Amino acid sequence: MTDSPLGGAAASRRLTLTIGILTLNEEDNIEACLRSASFADQVVVVDSGSVDRTTAIACSLGAQVFRYEDWQGFALQRNRLLAHAKGDYVFFLDADETISPAFREELEAIVQSGEEAIWMVRWRMVAFGKELKYLRSTAKVERLFWRGLLREYTGVVHEEAQLSRANVTRHLMRTPLLHHSRSTVHSSLEKLTQYAMLGAAKRAEEGVRGGILRGMASSVAMFVRLYFFHFGFLCGGAGFLYCVFVALESFFRYVALAYDRPYLSGDVRR
Repeated sequence: MTDSPLGGAAASRRLTLTIGILTLNEEDNIEACLRSASFADQVVVVDSGSVDRTTAIACSLGAQVFRYEDWQGFALQRNRLLAHAKGDYVFFLDADETISPAFREELEAIVQSGEEAIWMVRWRMVAFGKELKYLRSTAKVERLFWRGLLREYTGVVHEEAQLSRANVTRHLMRTPLLHHSRSTVHSSLEKLTQYAMLGAAKRAEEGVRGGILRGMASSVAMFVRLYFFHFGFLCGGAGFLYCVFVALESFFRYVALAYDRPYLSGDVRR
């Protein structure tokens, strides 16, 4: 196979898209997420044992919902999702993300191009009810795959895509994906624990050492970078709070590495 548009029988049919979402107790986010993804040929939700209305809402909106409560890490959940994916392309969407009309248009154009490649996305953050339009995001994550390229995911804490061949073309989508990162202070405090411990578990697996001083240095550097160099100061109070919470995650990540290391694991679900 090549990275050029498909020929033969595939070229004579309309190519299809599966959007896959991993969930756990996402009743506050899942409706907006699924409504934005409703244009896909198939929407698959793999739930890790929600005790709220997440799965009921997803079913009512026409998603194919599968529950797997025997949590064994992100990689297995993604592989389970892949087993249900029928589309020529698979796009992974988080429950706290939404697809804008511009992003949808670009995504549909890619699908119909037939290119066998991988696409990365950038985020536009939405926090505390405000879109942080001036906050510059440099993170890039692989989200859209030609299905035939994606063999499986491996890793408990930090899942990694294993491909069916080497030298795969990668692109960056032009339109950012809307990420509703923090809607309230209360939910942000909950995410602070989740993200800090997940990051600590990942670094413990890699043999990284932590400590209070390292955590302080990391958090100060993170705040300065986001607030000043990435223009968080132009986003008002919401931008300030966002930068503070991300900096605190960095601090507690390294503190947990020092004080909670024997208890760290990848048992933090999406």
